[in-house]
Amino acid sequence: RHTEAAPLPSYDEVLVCTRDTEEEEVELLVRRALSPGSHDQKIYCLLGADKLVYKVSIQLESHFFRLVQSSSIPNYRFIIFCNAKAHNSYVVTAFDAYKVTFPCYSKTEIQTYLKMHLKVPSGTAPVAQAFEEPYQLNVKFVFSERAGVGE
Repeated sequence: RHTEAAPLPSYDEVLVCTRDTEEEEVELLVRRALSPGSHDQKIYCLLGADKLVYKVSIQLESHFFRLVQSSSIPNYRFIIFCNAKAHNSYVVTAFDAYKVTFPCYSKTEIQTYLKMHLKVPSGTAPVAQAFEEPYQLNVKFVFSERAGVGE
């Protein structure tokens, strides 16, 4: 359900997948989502799951369905995000029966939501003050070709 007051996911709820994502990382997120005690309103997400290599994709399917069958959690919250055009992805094929389409939000709606949730609380001495942007956001993405060596 869409609501502007809904919080952003926390670090333990999201796994951003790449071709280098390992089986253990995927299994850990699936276990978090489907284990007792995981029904604390968290929504576990695999982002870009279509990028997983074949071996890891098969293991994702295996872990998921094994845990669903053995789990006592009827209302787990686990979302797998894939590119709609990734028709050759094993993940897309394996989970096709569960596929849903999300509503489209405008760029302005997304930006407004993110500005509201990423804003630094007033009265704090945030690192965000080091950046010259007027929004005082508490998140900044820095990309580097060689992380850790100042480039």
